[in-house]
Amino acid sequence: MKFSFSRAAMMSCALGLAAGVAHADSYSDTIGVFKHAGQSAEFFRNSYGYAVFPTIGQAGFVAGAAHGQGRVYAHGRLVGDTAVTQLSVGFQAGGKAYSEIIFFEDKRAFDEFRSGNFEFGAGASVTAITAGASASVGTSGVDGSASGGQHDAATMGSYNKGMAVFTVAKGGLMYDASIEGEKFSYRPRGES
Repeated sequence: MKFSFSRAAMMSCALGLAAGVAHADSYSDTIGVFKHAGQSAEFFRNSYGYAVFPTIGQAGFVAGAAHGQGRVYAHGRLVGDTAVTQLSVGFQAGGKAYSEIIFFEDKRAFDEFRSGNFEFGAGASVTAITAGASASVGTSGVDGSASGGQHDAATMGSYNKGMAVFTVAKGGLMYDASIEGEKFSYRPRGES
């Protein structure tokens, strides 16, 4: 009973975190972040399509959960809606929010994702677009700068089984050493 309550509480926290931050972001703003962040920009030019999640909220204490709503695009055109749910078990504590984008290399990968109930298998990797920071001291004083992940971020990414995944941290603090899997649902929007 306690474990069920704990899991329900974690899912509620994750959903609340996602809902609270989601209103502050639009899909076009999130796409803009990825278009200007390091190497993820290249994927817009050579991918078949992509799924974008402006905010995924994650919370956990031993058992954890994450959830977010997204949209799916093919050749730059909106074709559907998607949702991601993630349950995890392992050493973890805290909460965080992040944006995520999944690029589809070709029609086969795109069709696999929108088959209805797609789930990343073992070996899937994510490229975290990280912030850069620098500081210098000179005769004219102290100078410092930082990138919050939106501009000038250093990233390396490649397709794995036809998909490439990038994330940008938005906030929160969470220690996470867990076994987890993301599961996606897809609903088409009036495709022809």
